[in-house]
Amino acid sequence: MSDHNLRTYDTILDLLPSAENPTPIVRLRHIPGFQHAQVYAKLEWYNPFGAVKDRVAANLVQDAEERGEDLENLVEPTSGNTGIGLVMVANARKYGFSATLSKQIPLEKRTALRLFGTDLVELDDDLCPMPGQPEGAMEKAAELGRRPGWTQLNQYANPANPDAHYRTTGPEVWRQTEGRVTHFVASLGTCGTITGAGRFLKEQNPDVQVIGVHPALGHDIPGVRSRRALALTEFFTPEAYDSILEITDDEAYGLCRRLHLEESIIAGPSCGLALAGALKAIPDEPGVVAVVVFPDNAFKYLSSFRRHLPDLFPPEADEVAVPANPFAEHLEAAFAFAKKGPDVIDVHQAKLLLDAGVTLIDVRNPPEVARVQIPEAIKLPLPDLSQGSLDGLPADKDAPIVTICAAGTRSLYALLLLKALGYRDVKSVDGGMGAWVEAGLPAR
Repeated sequence: MSDHNLRTYDTILDLLPSAENPTPIVRLRHIPGFQHAQVYAKLEWYNPFGAVKDRVAANLVQDAEERGEDLENLVEPTSGNTGIGLVMVANARKYGFSATLSKQIPLEKRTALRLFGTDLVELDDDLCPMPGQPEGAMEKAAELGRRPGWTQLNQYANPANPDAHYRTTGPEVWRQTEGRVTHFVASLGTCGTITGAGRFLKEQNPDVQVIGVHPALGHDIPGVRSRRALALTEFFTPEAYDSILEITDDEAYGLCRRLHLEESIIAGPSCGLALAGALKAIPDEPGVVAVVVFPDNAFKYLSSFRRHLPDLFPPEADEVAVPANPFAEHLEAAFAFAKKGPDVIDVHQAKLLLDAGVTLIDVRNPPEVARVQIPEAIKLPLPDLSQGSLDGLPADKDAPIVTICAAGTRSLYALLLLKALGYRDVKSVDGGMGAWVEAGLPAR
């Protein structure tokens, strides 16, 4: 029989946290520099499979089982940690498991998923899966989930996600601080943590400040979403949060390094992100007790640290890179210059051009367009354009054209393709449909 006091368990799943068996909170003594406020880090890598997402994985499966679903094989789109949690719960339950994810996810996470028995499908999706992206981790998982004997539990839309944190994370924080918590801070990905735990804490004390932290657009922090990406997230409920802050990659990775050196805490990048937001939002006043969720540790992100803390990785003397295409770096440079150039416009400029009769080309795939679209736009998926299709485009190569996609990357590739095909006046919409919807512009 499992005994939390003795730390003796009948099964690995009994290590899953609860108010009686919480993940630890540790006071940060050096980095905050506060005279009065107390800041605690909630160390979520003490979950049995190493991350905050273990809570969600276990609750997704438990909820499905309690509802009587006949589970045999599971499939899930993931940025890594939910997939790791799900494959380990699936192993314990003797279910099969497949995950779809972006090739941008750190190699360490992808290797771990394979090691743990995942049938892994790697795709050219964004760092954190987005609804309806062309190579779409979400779309591919939905497709695989429709096969006989397969089930997609869908962390992105399943209420069991925030419910996991309402049932465990929130009660743990309340009990561990003896009801003294004044600020609860979490990074924003699927938003299950902040929405579920925040709701519980607000029910105990409406004055608890619930603070969300997100990265900047184009970030390199796995598992979290920029504000524009959050606009398409089911559990992002900004009206329920007291403040939302944006943090840069440099701030997040810099604080991550300091956590190791000054607090001896082996924090991953999203921990640095959350703490950076917390230190901007928390007042140094008597009675302030802040708890910051640290989602997982550093060891799955060595390739990310290589990019952002390169001084930690001196080059090998015999390391010689041989690119498959020696000129590819010049194409990447062209794209980078175009991204910062005058042909990239914001959604309000795009709306003015659309009202003036300019041709708008939506280069997303049909499933994306079916969810939300601008009625006036011509639909021409990027793969078709790349194959030379000009369906719906004006014959006049001087006619002005505006391209739009989900977040602003594919539309910029479309701009370059159209210019290569002879069109001389082409603009790309920065932020894509995410920014368009967030700005409240007409769509259906």
